[in-house]
Amino acid sequence: MNIIIKGTNLELHNDLKEYVNEKIGGLKKFVENENIDPSSVIARVELAKTTRHHQHGDIYKAEVNLQLPGKMLRSVEESDDIYKSIDNVKDELREMINSYKDEKITRIRRGARIIKKLRGLSPLAWAKGEFKKFKIRNGK
Repeated sequence: MNIIIKGTNLELHNDLKEYVNEKIGGLKKFVENENIDPSSVIARVELAKTTRHHQHGDIYKAEVNLQLPGKMLRSVEESDDIYKSIDNVKDELREMINSYKDEKITRIRRGARIIKKLRGLSPLAWAKGEFKKFKIRNGK
């Protein structure tokens, strides 16, 4: 997994970079289980201080765009602590990756179900064109 870190109105020190690599890099194990080449996954992380004049202190924003093959996952969190924002973004992305995996499994099962129904048709039903009543959606 390639992680690209960008700071806006914020100095990126080594501790912060290591924290991001540890947290966002930890998502790699969820992606590996999906038989996706980890080198094709790109995580673009932007850390920013949104205002300098806020009444109750600084507000930090963490934004991550996780590019998977065929899917882009995006999460944005704002908080008074940059580390809390990174943790919240990581948790949200983990849930998104799990739902992405569930969608793929659902598509596979749906296709298998249709094939099973089609195999159960008699040759006479094939001749009459009864297989057309099965709804086959492209790409869904």
